[in-house]
Amino acid sequence: MDFLFLYTMKKIFSFLFSTLGLFVFSQQVESFETILNDKISIRAIEIYDNKVWYSGTDSKFGFVDLRNPQNQYQIKLSDKKLQFRTLAQDDNSFYAINIESPAYFFKVDKKDLTYKIVHTDTTKTAFYDALLMSHNLGIAFSDPDSTQKLNLTFSTDNGTKWTNGACENWPLLEKGEAAFAASNTNISRYGNRFWIATGGKKSRIYTKSGGSCKWKAYETPMIQGGSSQGIYSIDFAGNKFGIAVGGDYTQQDENINNIATTNDGGKTWKIQASGQNAGYTTCVRIKPDSWGKEIISVGDQHISYSSDFGKTWKKISGEKGFFVCKWIDENTVVFAGKDRISVMKLKF
Repeated sequence: MDFLFLYTMKKIFSFLFSTLGLFVFSQQVESFETILNDKISIRAIEIYDNKVWYSGTDSKFGFVDLRNPQNQYQIKLSDKKLQFRTLAQDDNSFYAINIESPAYFFKVDKKDLTYKIVHTDTTKTAFYDALLMSHNLGIAFSDPDSTQKLNLTFSTDNGTKWTNGACENWPLLEKGEAAFAASNTNISRYGNRFWIATGGKKSRIYTKSGGSCKWKAYETPMIQGGSSQGIYSIDFAGNKFGIAVGGDYTQQDENINNIATTNDGGKTWKIQASGQNAGYTTCVRIKPDSWGKEIISVGDQHISYSSDFGKTWKKISGEKGFFVCKWIDENTVVFAGKDRISVMKLKF
C-alpha cells in the first residue's frame, strides 16, 4: 500500500509540475497581422495617437494607423538617402537622427508634421546608436571619438538646442567598446535614472541619476570581446529590476551568456537562460505594469516570451526579419523590421 501510495503521489506531482509549466507559458499567439509593407528597414518605432510611427532607411518617416491600417502617411525628411535608426518623442514633437556623419537632428511637429534640422554633428566618428526624450530633456549618444569618450549629446529645452559632450565625468570606454544601433533600445530611463549599454570589446552598463553628469560604469557577464558581441537592448521596470539582451549578430544561433538581469539598478548582473533561449536578440520590452515578470523579445530569427522575470523563455514565433518591438497594451505588441510592420495579439 505504501509503495502504491508513493507511486500515485509521484504521478500526481509530476502531472502538477508539468501543468504548471504549461500555465507559465500559457500565452498563445491569437493573431499576427502585417499592417505596413514597404521597401524599408525599420529599427525605431513610437506609439502615439493610436498610430505606429517609424523612421527608417532612405530618409523615410511616417505612420500607420492601428485602428485603420489603410490610413498611412509617409514623408522623406531629406533628399539624401539617410538611414535612421533612432526615433523619440515628447509631448509636441518627434525626433530622429541619422547614422553616420554628418548626423542631422530632425524635429517633427506632431500637429502638422512640419520638420526642421535643429542640430548637426559633423564629428567624423559620429554614428548615433540611440536617442531618448524625457519631458524637456533629450539624450542621444554616438560611438566614441578618438578620446574613447562616448559621444553624448544633450538637450534641456524641448529638443530645440543640442550640445555635444556635456559630461566631463563620463568614464572612458576601452578601445573597441562602443554600442549597437539595433533598435534604439540600448538606452533606458525610469524616473530620473538613466542607463546606457555598450558592447564590443567590453559590454558594460553606464548609469546616472538626477541632473548630474556623473555617470558610473558597471561590468556585466554578457558575451563580449568581439566587435559584434555584447548588449543590444535593455529595459527597466523600475529603478531596480532590469534586463539586458544581445549576443553576436554574426552567429545568431549562439545563445550562451546573451541574457542577463539585475535587481540593484544595474550594479550587478546575473546570466539567465544561457544555452536555453532562441539566440541573438536585438530588442527586449517589459510588459507594462508587470514589473518585469512578463517580457517579450525579438531577434532576426525569433520572437520570444518570458513570464518569470527572464529566467526561462519560450520561442512563440519563428517570423524572421524583425528588429524592434513595443507593447501597445497588455495583450498587443507591434513589431517592425525589414520591409514591414506587424501587430501580434496574445491570448493568455
